Amino acid sequence: MPTDHAGRVFAGCAGVHLGASLPWLRAVEGIRPDRWDLAGSALALAGSGLILWGPRG
Repeated sequence: MPTDHAGRVFAGCAGVHLGASLPWLRAVEGIRPDRWDLAGSALALAGSGLILWGPRG
């Protein structure tokens, strides 16, 4: 099994995990995420996307 991009996949999983934590915070813990939570999650997902799908030379 090739593992050439394992680090990139791990970064993508981390971004998805962080993004999924906000609905969990709301549904399970009953805490409404604030704008900083949402902005940070969006930034993390954008960074993960950039790592996964950014142009390579």
